[in-house]
Amino acid sequence: MPAMTTSDLFSTPPERPSLTEREVISVTQLNRRAKQLLETHMPLLWVEGELSNVSIPSSGHWYFTLKDSDAQVRCAMFRNRNMTVRFKPQQGQHVLIRARVSLYEGRGDYQIIAEHMEEAGAGALQRAFDELKLKLAREGLFDEQHKKPLPPLPKHIAVITSPTGAAIRDILNVLERRFPSIPVTVIPVAVQGKEAAPQIVKAITLANCAGLFDVVVLGRGGGSLEDLWPFNEETVARAIFASDLPIVSAVGHEVDFTIADFVADLRAPTPSAAAELITPDGEDWLDKFIGFEVLLEEAMARKLSHLQQKLQWLRSRLRHPKDKLEQQSQRLDNLELRLKNHAQRILSNYRNRLEQLVIRQKPLHPERKLAQLQERLKLAQQGLVRAQHLNITQKQQRFAEAVRMLNTLSPLKTLDRGYALATLADTHIPVTNSQQLKPGDKVKTQVAKGEFVAVVESITP
Repeated sequence: MPAMTTSDLFSTPPERPSLTEREVISVTQLNRRAKQLLETHMPLLWVEGELSNVSIPSSGHWYFTLKDSDAQVRCAMFRNRNMTVRFKPQQGQHVLIRARVSLYEGRGDYQIIAEHMEEAGAGALQRAFDELKLKLAREGLFDEQHKKPLPPLPKHIAVITSPTGAAIRDILNVLERRFPSIPVTVIPVAVQGKEAAPQIVKAITLANCAGLFDVVVLGRGGGSLEDLWPFNEETVARAIFASDLPIVSAVGHEVDFTIADFVADLRAPTPSAAAELITPDGEDWLDKFIGFEVLLEEAMARKLSHLQQKLQWLRSRLRHPKDKLEQQSQRLDNLELRLKNHAQRILSNYRNRLEQLVIRQKPLHPERKLAQLQERLKLAQQGLVRAQHLNITQKQQRFAEAVRMLNTLSPLKTLDRGYALATLADTHIPVTNSQQLKPGDKVKTQVAKGEFVAVVESITP
């Protein structure tokens, strides 16, 4: 049999065949074809409505009718599927069903087969909760590495909650019992309704900007998923994650979980538990202080005993000032003697050095040096006299020899042989050529013995 489509059902019926061409089917075949058509061409659907005619036979299957104000449809949910439903269906309960469309062939009743069922309001919120939880988990907002440690002893606590709810009374009662000296500031916000989430975000920002607090408690009492929904808003989750202050989430009862619980640095099962988690037990601290007081007293007693022993030892060493002065006087005398002896040794050393220097300087005394120089001068003078005499004698001998030779070569010796030496009387120039003369010139003539002046009368070449 060829497959049918939805358009086939609503299209214009074909021309009626003749009796010989008719295809006649049974009711069973008709219902089967209708069932196949519905199951093949209708996908899984989410259907919302009110339960009625709920029947749960011994087989464990659920049979009921899902209706709204204008229509109804029969439904079945088999045992292998309804085992995962967390509640038992009740008459008049509003539910959300994921189902496939089918048909019960035995009666020809159109019905839906439920695969999943959840309460209508809570179910939608639960889906939104799961989707946001998965999204933030993938972004790492739940990772332990981002969790900030709580202060061991808070100096100032900020509580973000409703000022009139039971949560704040529980928190204040526990804080008063455990550690009443810690100051607490309540930042009032709505904890339910549409305006709650923006107020919570603003309060977290205010707590961080105030510069007064070192831990924040975000909480409210129990309620339905819808009542707690402001603490499942993405804006609140991101404000908690961005907070510089550690935030403790104390929303609802122990079985309640919100997105704020996963993002917060610490999740407390109840507001009262949050107050206990962020504060130390005052009684324990008092016991510790008492123990510290005992330890301090014992330490002081040991210190005093030690100081007393030290004082006694110092007293035993302490002497009368007179004894100290006598001891210092004796020491001064000793130092004086040592100083004198040392000074004498130094003077003696200097004397010895001076005597040695005097002995070493005697050969270098100026008088001795002067006598030596005078002796050398005397010897030099004597040598000079002898040298002068020798030089004079040698000069005299050389002079006599030169005179002898000069006499031998002197023209005067020639005069002795009859020669004469003629010179111009005016200029004393020797006359060697008659051409030097002219008549009337006076000629001075020297002979061996004497000289005379003659006047030139004539010249013979």
